[in-house]
Amino acid sequence: MAGRHLVVFCHYMQYVPIWKQAPFIRVLLPFLTGIVIGWYLQPSARLETISLIGALSISVKSLFGQSFTTYRLRLIYGIAFMIVWIALGALVTWEKDIRNNTEWVGRKYQQGDTIQVVLAEPLVERMNSQKAQASVIALRKADRAIPCAGNVIVYFNKDSLPVLDCGSQLIFSKPLLTIANNANPGGFDYQRYTLFEGITHEVFLKKDNFATLPGRRQNLIGSVLFPVREKILSVLRHYIRNKKTCGLAEALLIGYKDDLDKNLVQSYTNTGVVHIVAISGMHIALIYWLLDLVCSPLKKIKHSKWPVAAVVIAGLWLFSLVAGAQASVIRSAVMFTCIVIGKTFVKKASIYNTLAFSAFALLCYNPYWLWDVGFQLSYAAVLSIVIFAKPIYNLMYIKNKMLDFVWKANSVSIAAQLLTTPISLYHFHQFPNYFLLSNFVAVPLSSIIVLGEIALCAVSLVPLVASITGKILSTLMWLMNAYIERIEALPLSLTDNIQISVLQAVLLTAMVCGIGYLMLEKQKFGAWLGLMSLAAFAIIRSLTVIGCDQQRDLIVYNIPKHHAIDLFEGRKYCFIGDAALGSDQTLQNFYLRPTRSSYRANSCSQFSDGLTGRNCLFFNSKRILLIDQDFFPVHLEKRDVIDIAVVSGNQAVNFADLVAAFDIRQFVLDGSLTLSKANYWKKNCALHDIPCHYTNEKGAFVMKLN
Repeated sequence: MAGRHLVVFCHYMQYVPIWKQAPFIRVLLPFLTGIVIGWYLQPSARLETISLIGALSISVKSLFGQSFTTYRLRLIYGIAFMIVWIALGALVTWEKDIRNNTEWVGRKYQQGDTIQVVLAEPLVERMNSQKAQASVIALRKADRAIPCAGNVIVYFNKDSLPVLDCGSQLIFSKPLLTIANNANPGGFDYQRYTLFEGITHEVFLKKDNFATLPGRRQNLIGSVLFPVREKILSVLRHYIRNKKTCGLAEALLIGYKDDLDKNLVQSYTNTGVVHIVAISGMHIALIYWLLDLVCSPLKKIKHSKWPVAAVVIAGLWLFSLVAGAQASVIRSAVMFTCIVIGKTFVKKASIYNTLAFSAFALLCYNPYWLWDVGFQLSYAAVLSIVIFAKPIYNLMYIKNKMLDFVWKANSVSIAAQLLTTPISLYHFHQFPNYFLLSNFVAVPLSSIIVLGEIALCAVSLVPLVASITGKILSTLMWLMNAYIERIEALPLSLTDNIQISVLQAVLLTAMVCGIGYLMLEKQKFGAWLGLMSLAAFAIIRSLTVIGCDQQRDLIVYNIPKHHAIDLFEGRKYCFIGDAALGSDQTLQNFYLRPTRSSYRANSCSQFSDGLTGRNCLFFNSKRILLIDQDFFPVHLEKRDVIDIAVVSGNQAVNFADLVAAFDIRQFVLDGSLTLSKANYWKKNCALHDIPCHYTNEKGAFVMKLN
């Protein structure tokens, strides 16, 4: 039965336009499946290799068999072909995982070992420290150097730090710490993010914790590209003086985001134009157009076809590397490289095939880019524009050329939103209602600004011209920022607190594809797919919302140096925390908002039970004691039973007096405690055999009360 369904599916898929125009998709889809299996199921390399060799043997045999036999066994050969690419995807994923490397530092490191590292990037300024990624070279044990592999994040105290740069060699004995998540529900999985970058540990160093070794170890990026990037940054900072504007200029041109104003980024996110801040296909398209324009006189020379193509491709990749080699920009560079090669051969390749090949090539290099949001949105946007932009534009005929231009630009924006919306809803939980207004101005204006920045770098040797160019760019960016902030301030500019699962995102995408297939091909299958997907989405969402209405949860967040508690009652929450956190929108967006969104909590209110004492809460039959800066323990004749005692701040409280006053069943220590205070509470809890949860070590504390 399963085989029959597979044959029917393949039969219908051959009539889908993309399937016909891009045969490479038949390789990409099972390869993607293999990557997902390789990460989530973690099969052994031996099993993956055996599966690959076995399936490859059957596939090769089909090439040399008799046509009649091959036809009869076509289903078996087809399955073997798919297993080849599934096994290859799983094997590439296993190979990329640094934890499977026999030289990985996590396998060999023991506390007390001396570690030798090389800084892989220039230092990045933080509020209270400086940080850089470093590559582990060796471990030193008893005058013996053991080669190692892996990356760590090094944080430096700012006090009297020696001159360090990319390629500097350091040696230290400070213990390596395993990177961990804050474990706040719905929060960003930082541990997985760093693992995908090959980073598994971190270390905090003061000036007397390490020593520098003579000489530098630099690769091509460290010796050439980083100096080029620093030169570009110095030019921008010299001629664009406003810090907020300069941070935007750096991000627009080369993707340098360390100086970006966080509130400005939030405004661009809320209005749906944050994609212009990330280096993406738009930037590569501009560079391609500029290089093609510069090289156009050379095309008239005989036999210059390949040299011109080489110059254009080299320029694209140089810009991509200087811009940080992000997944989205590398994807665009690969795609435009294919376009250049295709034009050089005087062949017009299918854009679908080009996209599929570029995705396959990138994921062979780094399969973890599949989980990169920029990678997902980049491919979804390009594919959506290619499929839907022209049909949407053809829905309306406008004679006036100016209005027709406006409609054409808007049709591209609408098309891009169709396939990117499910992805952005899943990751960002919001939808910009005025994305047409913001994109119509921001996209062309940002393109002009990027070209202007390239011109600024070109004329930087002429101070007067560079100064004028810098002022013009500053004015343009100020206008763009003001426009975006004004759009954000409009009523109902943003629909937020949208929470959907991966399955719901897939169903939304299937609905869009079904409706699009119906419009483009006039096939009833599209209507059936769209309606069934919409119905399944509505059922899942209804069941989820009903479940959320029944929830009663207590969460003590893991936020460094801050005290924060949320009490969830249905789809409402009550926040208890310090004033600094309550007024810091950036911290709320990073730590609190993802959790509230995952609980589908859409309003803040007082909880139904209320206060029973100075620092005591009664919530859903549980008594919660808040031991904070305002806490004053009182001895009672009859000891009150306390289900949870949340300790915050660093007030001196006598533990013996506390347990004499209250019968406490569970202690929770939050991130506002210093390490010494946390150790004091943990030690006394252990002596009195009382459970103790320290959020800095175990992550957020979550208790379900229903």
